[in-house]
Amino acid sequence: MLTPTTAEIRTAIEVLKMLDKHINEHAAHSVMQLPNTELGDRYAEHIEARTIEQTSPIEKVSTQLKNWRDELLQARRQNVSQSV
Repeated sequence: MLTPTTAEIRTAIEVLKMLDKHINEHAAHSVMQLPNTELGDRYAEHIEARTIEQTSPIEKVSTQLKNWRDELLQARRQNVSQSV
């Protein structure tokens, strides 16, 4: 398996950020469309819970990618300093 470049990892992180933003904006729009009733409030709670369910794994993967990118950058710096 080839190791991705830090630029490729950065791109993946940006894509995940955009997906997270899209999910949150869609949820906010959906909640705004609900009536101010007890049923609307319950449905809003459901939408918010579902949004958290969807965005939590995205945030975890994004954090893992950031850590991996940092490890690759650190390894690259060590290789450069050793070769000098």
